[in-house]
Amino acid sequence: MTALKHPNARTKIYGWVEPSINFSTSGTNNFPLSYDIFPNKIELNQAVIYVERLPNTVQKSHFDYGYHFTAFYGTDYRFTTAKGYLSQQLLLFNRQYGFDPVLEYMDLYFPVKEGLNIRIGRFLSVPGIEAQLAPNNYNMTHSLLYTIDPFTDTGAIGTLKLTKQWIVQLGISASHDVAPWTEDRRPSAIACVNYSTATNHDNFYVCANGINSGKYAYNNLQHYDATWYHKFNAKWHTGTEAWYMYERDVPNVAGNVAHPVPTETGANGAYCKAGEVTCTAPEYAVVNYVNREINPKLMAGFRSDFLDDKKGQRTGIPGKYTENTFYMTKYIGNTVMFRPELRFDHSWDARGYNAGKSRNQLFFGMDVIYKF
Repeated sequence: MTALKHPNARTKIYGWVEPSINFSTSGTNNFPLSYDIFPNKIELNQAVIYVERLPNTVQKSHFDYGYHFTAFYGTDYRFTTAKGYLSQQLLLFNRQYGFDPVLEYMDLYFPVKEGLNIRIGRFLSVPGIEAQLAPNNYNMTHSLLYTIDPFTDTGAIGTLKLTKQWIVQLGISASHDVAPWTEDRRPSAIACVNYSTATNHDNFYVCANGINSGKYAYNNLQHYDATWYHKFNAKWHTGTEAWYMYERDVPNVAGNVAHPVPTETGANGAYCKAGEVTCTAPEYAVVNYVNREINPKLMAGFRSDFLDDKKGQRTGIPGKYTENTFYMTKYIGNTVMFRPELRFDHSWDARGYNAGKSRNQLFFGMDVIYKF
């Protein structure tokens, strides 16, 4: 905005470019590691432009409004795409690079209690530590927990700050990662509660996210999520998240049923018991981050993660997975971030890496974020 000679404008235009490089023991695919699923490559993960106006939410005297639009290009589009939003790039053509208008919404702010914001449009799925946009995360790759949970919703959600400690959210969406005009739409409820202690050393956030009948459709996950942040002191903090998800009536793809039901395009089936045409497919996961500020320009952290994909409906292979990652973030000035990391993944039940040749995957990668 300074370059455009409008540094004080309420509407801001800004963004970032994020290339990365990785080296992996997997030969064909790093998944369920994300977003860098293509092993041993240099690639452009994200090139993003934001156009936004933030509502003034630190006052209780008048109505205000805001809006947000995102242009998103890169390999990471395959994890942000929602069915009906240019999704043919992924679901029909499986392109390595693609474009996604990830966020388009309007904010309406009302001076009710400590502040009420109503967001209408396509927005990020509300629970969780991680997010799709690279600068919003501690490190380069994502946890197993985040890789397979919902990404975006289209609908409306109200966020009401009752007191300085309590926030409640209620919303409705068309279900996860689908546009309202697709046949996979399902009216879905969102309900969340957020509590911060008076010292702000602890924060607790629980959500029932995208709740409906749970019947199988494109990414129609019934998602129950809890997050806890704790600040030890000015240098150390930790974040922990756990969720449970499921879908009902998921088609059996185990090859043990006479007349299988076809799966949704771009969605997995489940490995059900022999003779079951469909079954309920549950999964649960937990992740923990521990972070240390070394100085204002350098941070280091460690992430540990566990996923149990009981019927293989999210990863394509039933089983238990763990990952452990050591990472660092180095700032150069205010516009450049380097984020190297070393990660080890292990499949406890099935051979899930290197085209089925190994139960282990070792990964080293680094991205660079240039913000403008």
